[in-house]
Amino acid sequence: MADAIRETMVQYPSGNVTMKAFVAAPAVKGKRPAIIVIQEWWGLNDHIKDIARRYAAEGYVAIAPDLYSRLGHALTTDPTEAGRLMNSLKQEDGLKDLNATVTYLKSVPEVDGTKIGVTGFCMGGSYALLLPCVNPDIKAAAPFYGQVPNPDTPLQNLSAPVLYLYGEDDGWITKADVQRLAAALKKYNKPGEIKTYPGAPHAFFRDTDPSVYRPEAAKDAWARVKVFFKQHLG
Repeated sequence: MADAIRETMVQYPSGNVTMKAFVAAPAVKGKRPAIIVIQEWWGLNDHIKDIARRYAAEGYVAIAPDLYSRLGHALTTDPTEAGRLMNSLKQEDGLKDLNATVTYLKSVPEVDGTKIGVTGFCMGGSYALLLPCVNPDIKAAAPFYGQVPNPDTPLQNLSAPVLYLYGEDDGWITKADVQRLAAALKKYNKPGEIKTYPGAPHAFFRDTDPSVYRPEAAKDAWARVKVFFKQHLG
């Protein structure tokens, strides 16, 4: 299938910032649903690009924006530096750049602009939960182990069904956070499902890191997100 996927690096504006993004898409004609894949705190690395390729192999136009575009396109493997980068990116700027990514997608001829989904991991999971709260063009959101807004008021504006994936042994996101999300979805009458994996740590989907990767949980999560996006994006 790999030879039927077209990969490109693209640029588009977000205010006065030039965004860069990796795009993987099926090399076939006709409009397709799109999925935004949001990076972890490391930056736009090969692991995130690989996930975009996996979505392209499923028939989506997948775009992985470099959320550190306004920070000089930084990329790191050092957790201390990654934390500094993540904290240097103001949340409103991250959302602005993701909104610009949605605008860009809607301008791409092969994208069906009525069928845009989002997924993300760690830092990207936090943004994947927030983006459909500020952008009604998002029709499905699959955050992996992202932070839950506290207070939960942004979630009352959730425009899309949510599939939230979480490892029970997560050292960053607490069980109380996940319970707050479940309560907020119920309180605001928003469609959503939370899938918890017993024994799985934070970043269990990151198959490039044996210290956290949990193959069974990752395989199940991938199967679930495929069904979820097919159901809501067609």
